[in-house]
Amino acid sequence: MQLSDRVTGLLVVGLGAAAAYAGSKLPPVPGQQVGPNVFPMVVGIGMVLCGALIALGVGRHFEEEAQADLAAHSDEEAPPPVPWWIAGARLLVPPGLLVFYAVASDFLGFLITAAIMVAVAARALGASWLITVGMAVAAPIFVSLAFGKLLRVPLPPGLLPTPW
Repeated sequence: MQLSDRVTGLLVVGLGAAAAYAGSKLPPVPGQQVGPNVFPMVVGIGMVLCGALIALGVGRHFEEEAQADLAAHSDEEAPPPVPWWIAGARLLVPPGLLVFYAVASDFLGFLITAAIMVAVAARALGASWLITVGMAVAAPIFVSLAFGKLLRVPLPPGLLPTPW
């Protein structure tokens, strides 16, 4: 089943508006200019803008042009379609990864849990092994540094505590 860009864009707009509204209701932290309300509001506003661009069809011409150009220059046959049960199983990857994080992060720690999550998500999206391993190593370290040093939010240390 495929949804039109207009429907998908409007769903993203609604989700972004809900995130921004919920973020605006969070209480500020006394004595700090940036509180817990800023991040959900920024993400929500970004989602509203991107969803509106998708719904209005901005950039669609470039996508159709690129597909036509690729078809004109491609001598290879298109890959066979993915079976329905594999496509359905891919829908379960994001919620499965969230459940995995909730269950495993206290024991394994953030770095190991996030590396496994990134690797599974990358392979589910069709990334090569080189990209999968590179992202599984780099992304958890970057996120850990961002949360630990910039946001000062402790992440579970587990089996492999961060040296910083």
